[in-house]
Amino acid sequence: MTTTTTLQPAAQTASRAPGRAGVEELVAAIREEVRRARDWGATAVGVADALQKRLPPPTFLTAAEREGSADRPAGHRLHVEPDGSFSLLAIVWRHDQWTRIHDHVTWCVFAGVQGEIVEDLFQLDVTSEALMPAGRRGCPAGAIRCDVPPGDIHRLGNRHSAPAITLHVYGTDVTRLGSSARRTYDLPIAR
Repeated sequence: MTTTTTLQPAAQTASRAPGRAGVEELVAAIREEVRRARDWGATAVGVADALQKRLPPPTFLTAAEREGSADRPAGHRLHVEPDGSFSLLAIVWRHDQWTRIHDHVTWCVFAGVQGEIVEDLFQLDVTSEALMPAGRRGCPAGAIRCDVPPGDIHRLGNRHSAPAITLHVYGTDVTRLGSSARRTYDLPIAR
């Protein structure tokens, strides 16, 4: 996701890893949506629909993976399509863990699996020297969100005491790029 999310490589393919029940079917459905030649917005909506129909329970991650990390959101790479067209990741968020404010190189879709994260939305001011808050939306378990550049500046985090788990699909190969973030923003936030 961003440099604040640590990704753990999948030791095995998603379909063969313990606790990954249902991920293989989800990957196949995402693959089908991505292969339809459409613009990013339509692709994201198709992927969101596939994710909504096949959202796995939290137990698709092992008990150890569901623990997360005390330092930062813990990312688990579940699948990277061989042609680089998409990546599927799970992220475990402990209390008060946040990404940096960022945007993306391509479309992204994420879903709440357990608990609730918050997405803070931003836009650049007219001078591009500050960020303006553009809303906040919760992403509880079962909710699906799509972000498509340009104008997808946001940060994600867990303000609740209970851990949260999210599932993310990015329209790129995160192993090649190291992240799906195009840039991070260290600008002041206008109040």
